[in-house]
Amino acid sequence: MEVIAPPARRVLERLERAGYEAYLVGGCVRDLLLDRRPGDWDITTAARPEEVLSLFAPQAAATGLKHGTVTVFEGAASFEVTTFRLDGTYADHRHPDAVTFSDSLAEDLKRRDFTVNAIAMDQAGEITDLFGGREDLARGVLRCVGRPEQRLEEDALRIMRAVRFSAQLGFTIDEKTYEALAELSPNLKHISAERIQVELVKILTSKHPEYLEAAW
Repeated sequence: MEVIAPPARRVLERLERAGYEAYLVGGCVRDLLLDRRPGDWDITTAARPEEVLSLFAPQAAATGLKHGTVTVFEGAASFEVTTFRLDGTYADHRHPDAVTFSDSLAEDLKRRDFTVNAIAMDQAGEITDLFGGREDLARGVLRCVGRPEQRLEEDALRIMRAVRFSAQLGFTIDEKTYEALAELSPNLKHISAERIQVELVKILTSKHPEYLEAAW
């Protein structure tokens, strides 16, 4: 398995030394468990955005305070550090109308899109997997966290992301997730053409571009 990149480990260790829970989360953990080299290293923490800014100043920038995100620069690398949060409603089928910061890693993980992206790892390599993400990785299955209808209704771009992850990883889409994807695909009208194009390019340049046709 790939090891945690030293700059990412240093950010995690600094947060922990300051008394805050901190974890790698999302695609980087998924890729580490698949023995793939992560392209990005996202970090989730109990620290509030202003605390992250203070702790890492001047090597930090307020890039998404509304959603709890601070970009931390460590050497030549940069990391999005986001506070544990709960998402509110998604009136535009893309972004939460409001977020509530939380002290709970579990609350943060349960709002995420797919089980394989809802796995957290601390700097010691200890895994928190509350939704069967590792089992889905082993089975080669892409499955929504919680109710698929809710996850895909919240953010319609997740419909395209489901196909993209499936094509990139060679995974099958869970039956209930697939049914929700097909049912809610008209909601893609709420997503900008530019965002859809980005996902389409990633699908078409993946190992399995034929998954795009099979998805509908």
